[in-house]
Amino acid sequence: MKEILEILQADGRLTPRQIATMLNRDEAEVAATIKDMEEKKIILGYFTLINWDKVKGERVSAIIEVKLSPQREVGFDAIAERIYRFPEVGSVRLMSGSYDLSVMINGRTLQEVAYFVSNKLATIENVISTCTHFVLKTYKYHGTILDDAEEDRRLVVTP
Repeated sequence: MKEILEILQADGRLTPRQIATMLNRDEAEVAATIKDMEEKKIILGYFTLINWDKVKGERVSAIIEVKLSPQREVGFDAIAERIYRFPEVGSVRLMSGSYDLSVMINGRTLQEVAYFVSNKLATIENVISTCTHFVLKTYKYHGTILDDAEEDRRLVVTP
């Protein structure tokens, strides 16, 4: 199971047949394992990794550190749920260290992100403070180098 997950994480476009070939397993067994993992919500979805720096149009990403006062009996979970339900929020993670949640959001403009922080996030009860960091450039994401400038240094072989 773990081998299939690692292969799919690297390339979610691979078919059960291709994965079965890579692992020297039966295609039907691989397809059944993938379906089982989807039903058990081990596999939650498939996505395409996009280098947004190469796409025309405005796009702003920000990482927001959020300090919270935990709620009785639910801790940080209820507040985290309230935050991750906003459509502009890409991820929410509980962190150790000087702040409690790391919130990643995407917007079209700086003003849109600022509006989200000041009018939606900071006004939630139990939010003590926020610190917003705008993403200037992404070099590597999900293990993939986005703009690899390394040249192919292999010798050209001519017949």
